[in-house]
Amino acid sequence: MGLLAGSASFTRFAVQGELPENFWDFVADRVVANSFKDIDDTIDEFSIGWVSVANMFDSDFAYGSYAAADYVVLTMRTDERKISSSVLKKYTMKEEERIKLEKELPRLSRAVKLEIKERIRAELVRQSPPIPATFDLCWNLAENSLLFFSTSKKAIALLEDLFKETFGLTLVLQIPWLLGQQMVDESQAAQYEDMRPAVLL
Repeated sequence: MGLLAGSASFTRFAVQGELPENFWDFVADRVVANSFKDIDDTIDEFSIGWVSVANMFDSDFAYGSYAAADYVVLTMRTDERKISSSVLKKYTMKEEERIKLEKELPRLSRAVKLEIKERIRAELVRQSPPIPATFDLCWNLAENSLLFFSTSKKAIALLEDLFKETFGLTLVLQIPWLLGQQMVDESQAAQYEDMRPAVLL
């Protein structure tokens, strides 16, 4: 579920860093520079970048802008080709047996086996369609906060890297204690500090 869904799970971040003066020009340049690149017609195994929230095929933002009042709304898209280790092993062994029979060899050298494995892997990658995944985000510029519509650790790690690379800003995960810290006044600060989460070893 994402930003436009009726219900969704999300992870909250604070955005740390200084925003440039010509912010929207800066965003336009950086989003285009880090927009999603299709790998359907290549043998690349992974691609990541920004697309429109309204259309996962719109990496030029022709159909939906990322600017919405004081918000930036984007979708992080990943395409990945995944080759199962068991499938790779099966076809590698099959090719090894074919070559041994063809050349009447009792066994193959380590170097030949490695070459076969790499060749089979490249062939399987070429035949495998990329699996797409999309994750929406909503960046509140007034509050320097960001909602990422996923709780996947892998997706969060990818977002943190892509966001830093795109905007030069850092995302800081907001746990409930940090959110509460923003709500207390000075007279309650010391008392609230006593409730800091402890790390149990």
